Amino acid sequence: MAVHPTAVTVVYRAQPGQHERTRRELAALIALAAAEPGCLGIRLHEDADDGTRFLLYERWVDRDTYFGEHMRTPHLQAFIQRAGEFLAGPPEITAWRLLDEAHGGTGR
Repeated sequence: MAVHPTAVTVVYRAQPGQHERTRRELAALIALAAAEPGCLGIRLHEDADDGTRFLLYERWVDRDTYFGEHMRTPHLQAFIQRAGEFLAGPPEITAWRLLDEAHGGTGR
């Protein structure tokens, strides 16, 4: 079975008054996760209309690396343990595959 890079989006919502802490916590998490084998890059975004919402756009070598090894890392587990202090609930996580690479397209 061929392995293709996977894009993952993660949407977080900060608790009221926790915007800055959420931003700091996410930046610290990204610094550690970006150094993991299999991570191809992570970008942090803030909702232009709702400052309590944050989006991580992540690229990984494959889906299994993200949902397997990455999810078991000590830094992510520690983040999850602290998250109730500043997040309004669990994140929404979705995984995406690039159709033009997966199906031999041109990428245009």
